[in-house]
Amino acid sequence: MRPRPFPELRSHIAGLFKTALAAVAPDSGEMAIVVEQSKQSQHGDYACNIALQLAKQLKRNPHEIATALLNALPPSPYIAKTEIAGAGFINLFVKPEAKQAVVPHILAAGAGYGKTDIGRRQKMQIEFVSANPTGPLHVGHGRGAAYGASLANVLTAAGFDVTREYYINDAGRQMDILALSTWLRYLELHGIRVPFPPNGYQGAYVAEMARTLREAHGERYAGTSAGEVLRDAPDVGADPEAHLDKLIANAKRLLDEHYTDVHDHVLSEQMADLRDDLAEFGIEFDVWFSEKSLFDTGLVARAVAALGKRGHIYEQDGALWFRSTHFGDEKDRVVQRENGQYTYFASDIAYHLNKFERGFDRIIDIWGADHHGYIPRVRGAVQALALDIDRLEIALVQFAVLYRGGEKVPMSTRAGEFVTLRELRREVGNDAARFFYVLRKSDQHLDFDLDLAKSQTSDNPVYYVQYVHARVCSVLEQWGGDPAGLLESNVSLLTGDQEISLLSRLMDYPHIVASAARDFAPHLVAFYLKDLAAEFHSYYNATRLLVPEEPLRQARLALAVATRETIRNGLTLLGVSAPEKM
Repeated sequence: MRPRPFPELRSHIAGLFKTALAAVAPDSGEMAIVVEQSKQSQHGDYACNIALQLAKQLKRNPHEIATALLNALPPSPYIAKTEIAGAGFINLFVKPEAKQAVVPHILAAGAGYGKTDIGRRQKMQIEFVSANPTGPLHVGHGRGAAYGASLANVLTAAGFDVTREYYINDAGRQMDILALSTWLRYLELHGIRVPFPPNGYQGAYVAEMARTLREAHGERYAGTSAGEVLRDAPDVGADPEAHLDKLIANAKRLLDEHYTDVHDHVLSEQMADLRDDLAEFGIEFDVWFSEKSLFDTGLVARAVAALGKRGHIYEQDGALWFRSTHFGDEKDRVVQRENGQYTYFASDIAYHLNKFERGFDRIIDIWGADHHGYIPRVRGAVQALALDIDRLEIALVQFAVLYRGGEKVPMSTRAGEFVTLRELRREVGNDAARFFYVLRKSDQHLDFDLDLAKSQTSDNPVYYVQYVHARVCSVLEQWGGDPAGLLESNVSLLTGDQEISLLSRLMDYPHIVASAARDFAPHLVAFYLKDLAAEFHSYYNATRLLVPEEPLRQARLALAVATRETIRNGLTLLGVSAPEKM
C-alpha cells in the first residue's frame, strides 16, 4: 500500500488554532501559537495555552476563551478529541491511526525523514573552529568543532543552504612567534643555541617542525650566530614581550627573503595537521578563508576608510581608533597602530564586511566563551558600516573539562602541555567525542567523563543510542526477510501502550530537527535520541518482535525499522556512526 499522508502535527495543530483565533479574536493581531508535547499521556498528546495568552488582552475568563476556540476549531482527520484542563489549557489527543501512519512514512522517506524546508534555501554561513594555526587543536577546539559541524548538518536538514567556513589567522604576530620559535629550534639542530624565550611556542610539535625544516632545506637558514639573533634585544626578564619582538625583527633581518620560506613552512605544516585532525573527526569545510587575503586585496584598508567616512574613526597618539563605545563597548578600540600596522580587530572588521558582501542571508560566528567581550565591538563595527546587524548571529561555546576516575584531568597551555583533540579521539573514539560534546547546550560548561565515554554499558549515552541500531539489525538478521516488504505492513495492529508511546516519539522527530535549527541547538537532537532509545529498549525488553503471527510480526518489525532509521538519521546529524553490530 502507499504510505498515508503524514503532517508535522504540531504545525498542523497550530494552523487549526490560527483559524479558530481569527474567528474568536479577529483583532488579536499576530500571536505566536505554541503547541507543546504533553508530559503525561493522560493529558493528551499535545497542549496549547493560547487561551491563557488571550485572557488579559480580551479581559475574559481563559476557560471561556478555550471553549470558544474549541467551538471554532476546524475538524481534523488526525485529532481524536480535545479537552480543557486547569485554568484554560487545551489538551489534544491524536488518533491512533494518525500515529501509526508515521511508520510507513518513515520507511518511505528513509534518510529524508526529519528533513524540513523551514530554511527555504536561505544562504547561511557558519564560521567555526578558526583556531590560530600555531599548534595542535585541543579539547576546547574539539567542542567548537563538534557543535559547529552538528549545527551545520541540522541547518542543512532544515532546508538552509549552508557554507562551512574556517578563518585562517595566517597574518600577524602569533604566526611570527611560531616562525621564530621553529627557527630557533632549527638553529639548535645546527649547534647555534639561543636562549629560548619563555613566551615562544615550546611544544614538541615546534621541534618536529624544525626537524622537517632541516630535512627539506639543510643548512640554508643557519648562517648566523646567537649574538646576531640576540643583537639589541632588551633583557628578557625586564620586558619579555619587547625581547620577543626584537628577536622576530632580527630573524626577519637575518633571513631576509628566506623569512617567508620559514613562515610559510610552519603555516603549511600546521594547516596540514589541522585539516587532517578535523577530517579524521568527520569535519569538512567548504571554504578555508585566509586572513592575509584581506590585506592583499586591500579590504582591511577599505573597511577602515569606510568607517572613517561615516565618522566612526578618530586619531589619537598617532593611532587610529574606532568609536566602539558608541555601540555599547566598554572602551574604544585601535584599528591602526602608530607604526601603520593594522590590528587583529581591523582584519576582523574587514572579514565581516567580506561576509556581508558575499551575500549571505544569515551569518553565524561560533566563538569560544572567552571571546564574550569581543561581541560588542564586532557588532558595533557591523552597525557602523551600515550593515544589517540582524543577519549576524554570534554563538558562544564553553570549555570542556575532562574527568578520569572522578578526578579533573589537568590541562595547561604553558610550555605546550595540553590535551589535544587527537589524543582525546584516540582514547574515547570519534563517536563518543562527537556525541558527548553536544550533550549540553553550547554555552553551558561541559564535564566530559572519559571513563563513561569508553564504557560499553547503558550508562554511556552514545553506546545506549547506537545499540538500538545494532539491536534492530540483529533482529532483522534473525528474521531473514526483506525489509523493503515491511512498507506494506498492517500498522493498525500496533495498539499496545508501549507501541503507541514509541509511535508518538517517532512522530516528533521532524519537530525536533526544526527546533534545533531555529534555536541553533543540536543538543536537542542528542536529547531526543536518548529518549527515543529509552522508549525502544523498554519496548524491546517487554515485547516479542518475531511472533508466529505474520501480520503482527511484520507490523512490529516495521516499527523497529522505522526506529532504526530515525536513530540513524539523528546520529548522522551529530556526526556519529550507526553500527550494525556492537
